[in-house]
Parts: sequence; structure tokens; C-alpha cells
Amino acid sequence: MKTYPKSLYLLASTLFLMSSCELTEVTNPYVTEDRFVSSFQSLQTWLNGVRRQASVTVGTVVEFTELVSDNYFNNYTQSSKVFDTPEINYFDQDVANIQASIHKLMEMSTFGLTKLIPLQTEDSSQEKAELLFYQAYAQLLAADLYVGLPTEALGEVKSPDVLLQSAIALLTEAASLYTAEEEQEACTILLARCHHRLGNLEEAVRYAQLGIANPLSLKQVQYGTENGPSNNFQSAIFSATTNSFAPLPRLDFLDPKYFHQTATVFEDEKPIAIAKAEEAYLILAEAYAAQQNLAASKQVLKALLNNSVNKRTKIMLDDSKETRNGGNRKDYPLQAVAVKFDEQGAVKDGLVLDRSKGNIQAHPVSGTHVTGKDIDALATEDETLYLIYLLRQEIFLAEGRRMTDLGIRFPVSQREQLSNTHVTEEHTQAIIPSFVPANRGMDDFTYDTTSGIVTMTYDMNKILIENKSSSHILPFHH
Repeated sequence: MKTYPKSLYLLASTLFLMSSCELTEVTNPYVTEDRFVSSFQSLQTWLNGVRRQASVTVGTVVEFTELVSDNYFNNYTQSSKVFDTPEINYFDQDVANIQASIHKLMEMSTFGLTKLIPLQTEDSSQEKAELLFYQAYAQLLAADLYVGLPTEALGEVKSPDVLLQSAIALLTEAASLYTAEEEQEACTILLARCHHRLGNLEEAVRYAQLGIANPLSLKQVQYGTENGPSNNFQSAIFSATTNSFAPLPRLDFLDPKYFHQTATVFEDEKPIAIAKAEEAYLILAEAYAAQQNLAASKQVLKALLNNSVNKRTKIMLDDSKETRNGGNRKDYPLQAVAVKFDEQGAVKDGLVLDRSKGNIQAHPVSGTHVTGKDIDALATEDETLYLIYLLRQEIFLAEGRRMTDLGIRFPVSQREQLSNTHVTEEHTQAIIPSFVPANRGMDDFTYDTTSGIVTMTYDMNKILIENKSSSHILPFHH
């Protein structure tokens, strides 16, 4: 499992990374595990490194999973060239790097919990809670994104269900230790997510109901701080001269989610949400729909819009330099045109923006084009589920969540397979459900310049609902 096989290497690499140095091997004989563990403020120093690793891990996950999904297309030559297909191989270096980043967060959290917490002479319950939270979050990422992963060096490959159960135990303990309400709320929302993924409807409802007590609850990882790291996804969609990632045209109005407004880009790196109240609303609405209680589901969806999404920060942004200038596709619309979600879909306005005319409205936390009237018009379970998954796509855009909703999973990496005898051939096979279009179909569209209409080739939310009984998606329906 370990890219960094010794805790000494993890320790030294974290310390040096926090000093903005790139370490490729341990050369300092004075930075030993024993010296560090017994040093002044070792726990706080380590915890800073764990926070930094959490940001690195989330950034890595967001970059690559957004490409795998129908959210973004790699319109330039950087990043993965095949994830858009989607083509996912266990020998792909990106698969290994994502796994290594998740594992490093696991290992660093474990080191803090097992090596540093027991040595503290003063109350360290809040530090322990935070380490438990990040350990749980790493296992939740592993469960959501992989066919399975070990949680210790050369250990057995644990299934997503086992990883989720472990995350539940860790989050429950963390929540019992935290004294800050916002941290307790984050635990509650992630507990709702775990039970949703497991298909535990009653438990998911219980935690989701608790999760909407604060409609603006928000937990984020930070970027651009004194010790880094940078939000690479912000660079890909906004800051770089060539914005290499282009959104699916019907999601154009939500891009960019991350952007800078100061002259010094590094000082204006936007955070990425890892837990927010909107998810609790959406889980609750999905649970009610699964119970055929459409009235309750619609009521929750209206509360989602009124109490949460519509009250999130909105910023007017000058995005006039955006020309979708990557080059792999040169037909992205650059003016306000209508869109159809697929060939049979209705024509909709307002989803593609003309950025050259001045400021656009940006949504750094959550946004959607869905309205109360759309919710009122829902008449069936499938219509309601469709709107829920459309809302999930729009609200979680650029947060690395869509690939999981599509039922796609990474395989265990070849790097792991070569050293860990517990990895079987089955573990090295990605899961790409048969209903997922091949040949970049999820990102495909046509642009009729005469009619001024952009038409998506596939409406993936429609496809998800048509296949809702699949074991890979919609956990409450199988």
C-alpha cells in the first residue's frame, strides 16, 4: 500500500513539505521519529501536515474524477488523456497517484492517533477528533472511488462496504469528542453520506435530518495558505493562460467555481467543500422519493433551494478572458445560446453565458438552475429522482462527487498489486457500468450555430434513472 513505506519518510516529507521543499529521500539524520515525537508541539506540527495532506488529497481527487465524469472535458494536453473516454487501467499512473494520496492521508492520521496522541499530557481531545475525522474521510474516499483498498501496509483489500462501516465508527467517535458545532455538523453530514452509500435508508434519514439543522453548514479544505498547497483545479478552469478543463455546456453557468480576484493568484486560492448541508437535504429527498412520499420529497427540495443554495455566497466575476481555448474541441459556445440535455430534451436558456459582455455570477459553494416551479411540476418518483440527481450534479460540481453517482470505480493500482499478495485480478479491474457511454460520449455535444442550440449527446441523469436498479448507483433502490 505504501508509497512512503516508513513512517519516518512520512514524517520527514511532511515537515519538509510544510517548509515548501520537495523531498525525494530522507537525508537528515536528526529528523528521526523518536526525536520528532518527543519534540515540543509535535502533535500540532503533525496535525498541520495532516490538514495539508487533506487538501492535497481532495485536490487530486477532484482533478481526475471530474474528468472521468460528464462534468468536465480535458480540452488541452495536460492531465489524463484517457479518463474522459472513460478508460481506466490499473497500470495508469494517475490511478496510482490518487490511491497514494488517499493512503498517505490514512497513514498520517494513523501516525498521529497511535504515536502522538498517547504521549500528550494535556487535553488533546480536539486534536484526536480531527485526526479521527481525516482518517474517516480518507476511508470514505476509498469507499466511494475504488473497487476496494487496503488500510494498512500490504493489508487485505477492504470492500467499499467495510470501508464505509469503518468510517462510520471513526466519525461517530470524532463527533463525540468535538466541541465545536461546525465540526460536529461535518461529522453528521458525512455519516449521512456513509449510510446513503450503504443503502441504510433509516440511518441516512436520521443523520440527514440532523444535518439540515444548520442549512448553511460547510466544511472545506484550504488552499493558498502559507504552507500551500495550490488549488490545481482552480488553475485548470480559471487561473492558467490556457484553461484546460471545459465544462459540459449545460453546466457552463456554474463554471468557474474556483477563481482569483487579486493580482497575486497564490493569495486567492478558493477552498473546496468536503461536507455541506445541501447533501443532507438531497439524501433526505431521495429517501422520501424511494418511500413514494413525493410530497415530503418536494418539500425538502424546496427547503434546499430556499434555505441553503439560494443563501450561499454569489460573486460577480470578470471572466472575459475565458475563450475555452484548449484546442481539443474548438466548438464550445462562447455566447449565450440555448441548450438541450439530449436530442429529445426541451430547449433551455440561461445555461451558457456570454462572458465577453461583462461580469458573470459565480457560485463558489453551490449553485443550480433548478427552481421552485420545477419542483412543483414533479409528478412521479422517476421525475423526482431525476431532479435530485441533476441537483446533485450541479451542487457538487467541481467537488469530485459525480464519478461516484455514475457508478464508476477505480481499480487497485498496479503499484499495489506488485507488492501486495492480497490484491487479486478482480481488484485490478475498474468498474464502468454498461450504461456509461464509451468514446467520450458523456462529454459530447453538437452545436448548431444556425439555430443557436447546443445539444448534449446523452443526458446522463436520465440514463441513471433508467438504470436505477443497478447495484452501482442510487443506493436506496436495490
